[in-house]
Amino acid sequence: MSENWRQHDKGGEESHGQLISAIYRHMQVLISAEMAPFRIGSGQYIFLMAIAFRQPVTQKELSKSLLIDKTTTAKAIAKLEAEGYVRREANPADNRYQLLYLTNDGREVVPKVQEALARVKNKTRKGIDDKDYELLLRLLKIVLSNLTEKEETED
Repeated sequence: MSENWRQHDKGGEESHGQLISAIYRHMQVLISAEMAPFRIGSGQYIFLMAIAFRQPVTQKELSKSLLIDKTTTAKAIAKLEAEGYVRREANPADNRYQLLYLTNDGREVVPKVQEALARVKNKTRKGIDDKDYELLLRLLKIVLSNLTEKEETED
């Protein structure tokens, strides 16, 4: 990385937050380009894939498992529904909730989305062996856990 990355950190070291942010932005550009033929935004594919592997599932369950707020989830599901990839059915166990399923079009597009995501993943993994990649994932999971764990309160 260049000096302009280091100048923002008082210790002169690169910040993992800055790197994660830059990686995220660049990946979103790549993913957006890959998803464009399917009319799926870079913020929606994660919901499509989660529904594909967890159906039936509620929006509330998706929000919780993906660590994404309910409003963002609702907007993404509405877009996927408008594109014809997702359908809702009343939950027979609780009428207050609707279950999400893939439509036929949704089932057809999932393998194409998986291929597109694999292309992006392969680009990001270039030059990283399996051992280092596993370490990267473990470290990122720790960072995420640190950020999402509930604050411990003193009694």
